[in-house]
Amino acid sequence: MALDEIEVTAAIMLENGKVFIAQRTADDRLAHKWEFPGGKLEDGETPRQSLMREMNEEFGIEVAVCDFFGESTYDYDYVRVRLLAYLVRWNDGELRPTAHEDCRWVTPRELAEYDFAPADLPFVAKLQGCE
Repeated sequence: MALDEIEVTAAIMLENGKVFIAQRTADDRLAHKWEFPGGKLEDGETPRQSLMREMNEEFGIEVAVCDFFGESTYDYDYVRVRLLAYLVRWNDGELRPTAHEDCRWVTPRELAEYDFAPADLPFVAKLQGCE
């Protein structure tokens, strides 16, 4: 049986040599996994619009979506995720997480210490220069 496919965006937000990561909540299918934040595209929405909306809804910040960073496709048991990552720049607002267990700024080298969702792993490798 073919899996349904969803398109999801991911924000690669870099500042002062560190990258922003967030941890999923305990009630999530990927409970406690770390990710580059973002979310599902809504009908009629571009990936850039999705990222701007998601970062505002989930963290209370305004971001500028810059260059395309990469794409990852991963088949979970229940859905195929096509993850589109973009470099983003934090422009305004105070970081207030509303939909995650935790969030942190870490160096690319420190990413290896975190248990990432499988779809995000290619971006971890790219940030560490290992792709």
